[in-house]
Amino acid sequence: MLMVHAMGTRRETGAYAVMQGTQGETVMATMPYVNAQAVFYQQYEQVRRDEVVGILLALFLGGFGIHHFYLRRTGLGILYACFCWTPFPWVLGFIECFFMPGRVREFNAIQAAGIAAALGITIPTYAPPVNVTVNVPAGTGYPAAAPAYPATPAYPAAPPYTTYNPANTALQPDTLIACSKCQKTNPVGAKFCSGCGNAL
Repeated sequence: MLMVHAMGTRRETGAYAVMQGTQGETVMATMPYVNAQAVFYQQYEQVRRDEVVGILLALFLGGFGIHHFYLRRTGLGILYACFCWTPFPWVLGFIECFFMPGRVREFNAIQAAGIAAALGITIPTYAPPVNVTVNVPAGTGYPAAAPAYPATPAYPAAPPYTTYNPANTALQPDTLIACSKCQKTNPVGAKFCSGCGNAL
């Protein structure tokens, strides 16, 4: 899509619009496409590989190295093709058909990471739908009222924060002492603050 503006020529590539300035310099716009995830999925569907196809290629055409060409491993594909007249690539192709699902997943993950990096987004993840029952009329097999949950246990109140006074010996053993400088709480009997090191 090529559009001519008053400031120059604009063309859209990737997730960002690239503009040709009036002086001939290339300027990248700072405004991304509205939905970069749609661009990601479109490009990902063009480069992704199928696990079943990889397994079948390794099983039936593994001696020729077709399964390596399928995953863009041309060096191994050529090596297998050179030795296709021996039984070794055929045996290896049969063994590799069991490893193809993992290799295809790895290939797809690398492609997804590359596309996402080119678009400047994180890799979109698929979250399965959550099964939520909302506004279900009574008598449809669901309980009419929500189940009663036990009451939360009552926790004791937090100990009071007091400033340590050596003359006050009536402090409880679980009472905390607040530092006068940084207000960090310290246990009774501490001589220095654990936060600032000030003498208590």
